[in-house]
Amino acid sequence: MTPGTLVLLHSPLTTASAWGSLPEELSAYDVVVPEVADDDRPPYAGRYVARAALEITAAGVKPPVVLVAHGAAGPLLPPIGAAQRAAHRLVGGYVFVDAQLPGPARASRLDQAKAFDPGSEEFLNRGGNLPDGEAPAGVTVRPRGKDFFAEELPMPQDWPDAPCGYLCTSAIYEGQARQARLRGWDVAEHLAGHYATVADPAGTAEALAALIAAL
Repeated sequence: MTPGTLVLLHSPLTTASAWGSLPEELSAYDVVVPEVADDDRPPYAGRYVARAALEITAAGVKPPVVLVAHGAAGPLLPPIGAAQRAAHRLVGGYVFVDAQLPGPARASRLDQAKAFDPGSEEFLNRGGNLPDGEAPAGVTVRPRGKDFFAEELPMPQDWPDAPCGYLCTSAIYEGQARQARLRGWDVAEHLAGHYATVADPAGTAEALAALIAAL
């Protein structure tokens, strides 16, 4: 498909810095990169969705809009898409870049964190924050505690309402890519690391453009 606008949605565990220079590499498209910084208290997901929707509207996007999520923004694509539909804005597709997939109703981030690392709940119970690893230079990380991960995530009943695709860039997300295939989605690989957007923005842009064209 040919999108009117690509909207790049950063993980709530980072800032828009995690996209690196990818927006510039996607210069063939109209690209909008919302920056969500006020989701620092409950309801975390609701605040992220509301701010992202405001940023998208303020940018004056052209439909059809393709929503692209990185990492932990993946589960928020359905409610962000619903907000676009409520604004009478056509969503042309959803793309997950090394991202977690939306789960069933009443799922939480803790459920997903335990699927990646069974010890994550114990770590959070001890007062730890995730992520606790290092990010590439230039990427700002926003570690969160257990209350963030325990929050139930919103899930519209009618999702997906548009074609979906998955771009896997690291081995840790290969399980999510397999699930995407089982859902019948288009799946592509560009194994340059979780922050492939920073490590290889040109290659990531090429893989992303090919995936979007296939939707």
